[in-house]
Amino acid sequence: MIATKTAKVAPATVRCAIYTRKSSEEGLDQEFNSLDAQRESAEAYVASQKSEGWACLPDRYDDGGFSGGDMERPAVGRLMADVEAGKIDCVVVYKVDRLSRSLLDFARIMAVFDQRHIAFVSVTQNFNTSTPMGRLVLNILLSFAQFEREIIGERIRDKKLATARKGMWTGGIPVLGYDIDRSTGSPRLVVNPAEAARVRAMFGLYLEKGSLLPAVQELANRGWTTKVWTTKAGKPRGGTPFDKNSLYGLLTNPVYAGKIRHKADLYDGEHEAIIPPDRFKNVQATLEYNGRTGGPQCRNRHGALLRGLLFCKACGRAMVHTFTAKGDKRYRYYACTHAIKSGWKTCPSKSLPAGEIERVVVDQIRCIGQDAGLRADVLAQARRQTEAEMARLDAERRDLDRQLARDHAEIRKLATKGPASSATAGRIAELHERVLQAETRLGELRDQVAAAERDQVGEADLDAAVADFDNVWGTLSPREQAKVLALLIASVEYDAAEGSVSIAFHQAGIKALAADQTQEDAA
Repeated sequence: MIATKTAKVAPATVRCAIYTRKSSEEGLDQEFNSLDAQRESAEAYVASQKSEGWACLPDRYDDGGFSGGDMERPAVGRLMADVEAGKIDCVVVYKVDRLSRSLLDFARIMAVFDQRHIAFVSVTQNFNTSTPMGRLVLNILLSFAQFEREIIGERIRDKKLATARKGMWTGGIPVLGYDIDRSTGSPRLVVNPAEAARVRAMFGLYLEKGSLLPAVQELANRGWTTKVWTTKAGKPRGGTPFDKNSLYGLLTNPVYAGKIRHKADLYDGEHEAIIPPDRFKNVQATLEYNGRTGGPQCRNRHGALLRGLLFCKACGRAMVHTFTAKGDKRYRYYACTHAIKSGWKTCPSKSLPAGEIERVVVDQIRCIGQDAGLRADVLAQARRQTEAEMARLDAERRDLDRQLARDHAEIRKLATKGPASSATAGRIAELHERVLQAETRLGELRDQVAAAERDQVGEADLDAAVADFDNVWGTLSPREQAKVLALLIASVEYDAAEGSVSIAFHQAGIKALAADQTQEDAA
């Protein structure tokens, strides 16, 4: 009998994919970080199973800075795609919660693994899903992982509430007008002068236009966009044109009034307010009123000349156009919104006939050219407006100059600090972006200063604007007359105690009307 040797059959190769995850980005810029440590342990485990044919795949499935509470992770996406493509036989992790902290998500993953006959191994917990005991242990461990995640979530919610009560920023998407200062350990909001100027202009623009859509159109004409910022992952965000929703969100954000919102509650913030409380309340009241009535375009069907211009001096509230009817006749009135909401006894102005107050305002405009005292008052008011605007622009310029000096100093300090980490490089890039924004805003300020000087009203401008007012006024329809007054007048204030009316004029409106008259005369 002849003896023969039996050939030893090599085990089939088991292609092992190693998945690693870390919730935060802290420490990821180190030469050997948590993801490397997890992978090293997993590679050692796979090497110990070499006799079974196990081998590591060269592809890395690393999620740095991603929570395990959901599946929105790039490496998990690639891992599952390769599983579906049949490129993987076994998935190896350091701990089970590295793959997922959600029992529901994990059940879905395991369903895919079972369907594709993929083994799942946890290195430190020493089990795999090829045995019933391994499956039992896996489900127990995962239940505790989800419990831990829910406890952490509850702690985070409690911390956010405590942070809000102290007036500190609770996190989220950065808002236009503020930067996030992390130099003190706890992030806080600091005013970005260039962006803050735009925010103030947006609030003023909405009050001027009286509606969201015209304000959005004007923002588009100016090329103004939402906040530009960069995520922790280095991805740019924002910089999109405003629409009605994004502008509404900005105008209703209490952060601008120095408040911190947590759910339905508001707390006094430690940050500096950009918008004065009175103006913020005025904008909220206008938004609420427009929401109920459909906006000024719907309300002004009857050509109310002082729509959006007339205010009660005693209450500081707007006076709105309204009607009463007696039989077949309708009578127009302007009523104080404070009196409408809180009762007639709360306001001395209450209401006044629309036709009467409109005639008073139009007559004052007619008399500008004839009454030397009124003419002098209008010119003095125009000068005060110019001086106030120039002072505001100069103050903003000084703030920007100080910010630029601080940013340039920090850039020099970081550049000479030594070997740059990714965090340092990111901070330098952020500072360069701020410098660019500030320099852009300085250019805009120079243009605005030139425009303010150009729009300054002189005697010749005032004379040209009212020279042929009677003839022009008589040819206009009620809606056209309302547009002319809105162009010419900033506000009309009615003082019930004195029985007087005071008018604040738009400098730019007087200039525009004067230019129109000059062009018509030339034609």
